Amino acid sequence: MRHVTVLGFDYAFASAITGAADLLSTAGVTWNYIHGQALESQFTVEVATLKGTPVKCANNIEIKAHRALFDIEHTDLILIPTIAGDIQQTLERNGELMPWIIKQAELGADIASNCTGAFLLAETGLLDNRLATTHWGFIDEFRARYPKVNLQADQLITSDGPYFCSGGGMAWLDMALFLIERYCGYDVAIASARSNVIDITKTSGSTYSSIPGRRYHQDSAILSLQDWLDQNYRQDISVASLAGKMAMTERTLIRRFKQATGDSLIHYLQSLRVDAAKKLLKREHMTVESITHEVGYKDVSSFIRLFKKHTGVSPSAYRARFS
Repeated sequence: MRHVTVLGFDYAFASAITGAADLLSTAGVTWNYIHGQALESQFTVEVATLKGTPVKCANNIEIKAHRALFDIEHTDLILIPTIAGDIQQTLERNGELMPWIIKQAELGADIASNCTGAFLLAETGLLDNRLATTHWGFIDEFRARYPKVNLQADQLITSDGPYFCSGGGMAWLDMALFLIERYCGYDVAIASARSNVIDITKTSGSTYSSIPGRRYHQDSAILSLQDWLDQNYRQDISVASLAGKMAMTERTLIRRFKQATGDSLIHYLQSLRVDAAKKLLKREHMTVESITHEVGYKDVSSFIRLFKKHTGVSPSAYRARFS
């Protein structure tokens, strides 16, 4: 059984602590109980604070800690919840957490942060030269503070070696199911999702190419272009044709699109088409060839390679898993 330590600190989101703890601690339990099967608990979950005192969360919710942090000599997985208060103050007040987190990482622990909890993880230096994500509203602050981190602002969940980050205040739900699948397999993850009435189609790592933060910018021309692409991605589109449409040079369009969205224009268009293909694969009884043409590509082999690059699996494997 894997030992999970949920870090408790003042002004964390209570749901990011208790929700993830509930899902992990009931993996292999709730589904089995409902179906009269032997209970197979997968995780032991403890909330730990620096001195073992209760966590004073946002909204004046108080959560009792199971243990003091330094009483835990080894853990398999550390969960860092969302910082709901002032980030700078939270980091300053919790500097004593850093040596313990670093020590556990050296001992082989995996570490997962939720939303702005990525700031606390990045503060240790463990995310330097690694992939990470955080809440879209704090992207600029994160990049300025941690320039060595390879921030993937377009990703809901990132995975790089033993470090995992999720990018939304309530993304602990997706992260917990992601971790259950990672450690216990797809069958246990989907059983956990079904027993808790959670849409499993949102939670696998291969579905995280959607980009929730792409529209949170102020470039009205690029927003207009995104709206157009959302409706017309099936067309034969080139950068040159889009530049003409926007009355810009290709170089200017590429630069402004990247500056506004954090993504390249070509990658954005590819993501739109791949996301459309995912929906068709899950909901429609169409051949891969038909779907290829439906989303704007002509060559099936090229599309299959592109789909696998974005999702990690082939279209047929994606359909078998998520339809």
